[in-house]
Amino acid sequence: MLAYYIFGNRSSKTFKPKKNIPEGSHQYELLKHAEATLGSGNLRMAVMLPDGEDLNEWVAVNTVDFFNQINMLYGTITDFCTEESCPVMSAGPKYEYHWADGTNIKKPIKCSAPKYIDYLMTWVQDQLDDETLFPSKIGVPFRRNFMSVAKTILKRLFRVYAHIYHQHFDSVMQLQEEAHLNTSFKHFIFFVQEFNLIDRKELVPLQELIDKLTTKDR
Repeated sequence: MLAYYIFGNRSSKTFKPKKNIPEGSHQYELLKHAEATLGSGNLRMAVMLPDGEDLNEWVAVNTVDFFNQINMLYGTITDFCTEESCPVMSAGPKYEYHWADGTNIKKPIKCSAPKYIDYLMTWVQDQLDDETLFPSKIGVPFRRNFMSVAKTILKRLFRVYAHIYHQHFDSVMQLQEEAHLNTSFKHFIFFVQEFNLIDRKELVPLQELIDKLTTKDR
């Protein structure tokens, strides 16, 4: 978990269990490098691939970290995201998401936001826990389809940000967590832009915000 995502008394509340990177591993060192660079405040620099590092490993470490960030952010507003308040998974009136994972649920189903996010975070967790996809041991190669799976994970995690911004930003402000949300999202966007990990059309529900957050850093 990176340094600036501390939510006062709610810091222990996560939606799903936090995914830990084993201490002492190379990935743990990469995470520490990311934390140190983030501490400088320059997010554009913080997302760049460190010299001599493997792109797959850098994407893997950051994907785990974004899962943990979103997990905690969503965990703080679960009381406001209910079957009644959010009967569909949406990002404003124009965008609605239906769930399918291609394995257990092959045909997209319409469901409430809390149900969709539960499906999504459980699915992501399953991918992160798969040692053949996200190897934690040194020397174990990444699968050939790793980057494609990572892109799908990040695309789906974006939808949680989009839902929070469109449907629950008032609650986020009430909890005085908008600075945490904005910094987390800005870091996420800079990262996916740096390595072209999410198609532009997928980002449209938050395009205005993305333009606002990234313009002054160009």
